[in-house]
Formats: sequence, C-alpha cells, structure tokens
Amino acid sequence: MNLHPYSTLTPDCALDALDSTGLRADGRLLALNSYENRVYQMGVEDADPVVVKFYRPERWSDAAIFEEHAYTTELAAREIPVVAPLQLNGTTLHTHGSFRFAVYPKQGGRMPEFDRADTLKWMGRFLGRIHAVGAQADFAHRPTLNLETFGIASRDFLRSGNWLPADLVAAWDSVVDHALANVATCYDRAGKVRAIRLHGDCHAGNVLWTADGPHFVDFDDSRMGPAVQDLWMLLSGEREEQQAQMNEILSGYEDFAEFDPRELHLVEALRTLRLIHYAAWLARRWDDPAFPAAFPWFNTQLYWQARILELREQIALMDEPPLAA
Repeated sequence: MNLHPYSTLTPDCALDALDSTGLRADGRLLALNSYENRVYQMGVEDADPVVVKFYRPERWSDAAIFEEHAYTTELAAREIPVVAPLQLNGTTLHTHGSFRFAVYPKQGGRMPEFDRADTLKWMGRFLGRIHAVGAQADFAHRPTLNLETFGIASRDFLRSGNWLPADLVAAWDSVVDHALANVATCYDRAGKVRAIRLHGDCHAGNVLWTADGPHFVDFDDSRMGPAVQDLWMLLSGEREEQQAQMNEILSGYEDFAEFDPRELHLVEALRTLRLIHYAAWLARRWDDPAFPAAFPWFNTQLYWQARILELREQIALMDEPPLAA
C-alpha cells in the first residue's frame, strides 16, 4: 500500500520541525483549515504562538517558494499588511525530514464583510498598493494564470483520468469546450492586458480583518496574471450589486494603482477558469486521504450535473457586456 507523503507528518514530526529552527515548541498544536498544504498553529516557549506551513511535496520548486517569500517580504517592508514568513537562521524556507516548511507570525482577525461599501473601498486601497509593488517585477519561477494553465490543462487532466460518469461525458465535453471558447473570446475583447505579480487567491478566507483593516495571508497561489483576478472574488450578488461593489473597489484601488478597464472583460472568464481549475484540483489531490474525507460529494453524479449547469450559466454570462469601470 502506497501511503500519501503527508501520512508521515505526525504531530511529533511537526513539533520537531519547529524545534529544528531554534524555536522551542511547547507542545500546543492546532491544525488550521488548509488542504493544499498542512498548516498548524503551534505554541512556543516564552514567545507568541506561530503558524507553520508544511508545503505539499513536489508542488512548488524551492525557487518558486522563495519567490513567494520574497514578494510578501517586499510588501511587508513597505508597511502593506501582509503576513510574511519569519527569517530564522538566515532563511525563510526550512527542511525537516522530507518536508519543506515556513514559519509565520500568528495574525488574528475576523472574516471581512464584503457587503459593506467601506470595506470594499478599504480592500481596493490595499490591493492597489499590493499591485503597485507587484507590477515592478515579474516572477521567474511561478506560472501565469491564463486560458492554457487554468482552463485547457485542467480540462485535459479531467478528460484523461476518467473522472466523469460515462453518461455525462458527452455533455461535459461539449459544455467545457464551449466555455473555454467563450473565455478565449473574452480575452480577445480585452486585448493585450498586462500580467503582474498577484495574490492569486484573494477570497474572504485569505483576508483577516482587524481594527486596522485587512491583513492578507496565504500567498501560496501567488502567480502572474491580470490585476482583476484579485478583485473579482470580492464581488457577489446580481449584476447591479456587483457593479456597485466594483465601483467601491476601484475608487480605493485607483488611489494607488492605475486600473485598465479592458480587464473587466475578463471577470466572468476568470470565474469560469476558476470553476474548471477547481474541479481538476480536487481530482489531482484525490489520492490525499484528506480530500475524500472533506469533499465526499466530489465525483458523484450530482456533482458533475451541477458543474455542467454552472458552466452553461457562465457561457451566458460571458456573452453579456462587462461591468463598467
């Protein structure tokens, strides 16, 4: 029986890993909500607790991880509220046994209220600051979010693995091809837009809100892509609501960074790519026992029927005019 690599990441192993950095774990360990990596809050003797992230084996190269760390460290140095890794023994990336890990200061906070206009404007200001820095250099070792990497590669992975029930294959193949063709059309309408360094996964779960405003955590999915990728996930509701929300976001964003309104052609296209990529992500991780336990509905008849309907809705949305800047 082939055990998943994370099967050897026992509590003792995790605590020993922290000890190896020179910080002395006091035995308190709390697993945090993370599936791509394994993340724990750990108590430290005579110091504040820390958060330790054990990277999924073979996902990122060391160079790609160091780029993530360098980006967040650069942002933190400019007093932008991101949680950057601690440098211990001269490095931010550590190894214990077969695991690579990083140690972060614990950041408190609550879920932001994206239904509030002032919250959205505040988010826009800080995303503008993040993107103003992100636009100053490119990643060399991290991928770009585009039609190929998130859409076509995900579709092809799902097709090659026999993940769909036989009676839904034809319907899925048709709708996913139609959806990706519409994504390509949206990119054509937008024209040549600039790719910058992004947070990459800027949803409510990766923002901690305090009295001082937002604190951005978990840049693990940081990559190159259009700026609007970090904005559209703040939107919700009907079109009129999303338009009002985008107006608030951009009113704060453009205090610090210029926004190219052509990128609004990509909002529904990027949402479509995320939906397809998410299904492929679950399939790629299905050998990790944590995934069948956490996502028991994946790969069922109802799941794929819902995805087909979802993509049909996205096809219609991509045919509509974009939001206005």
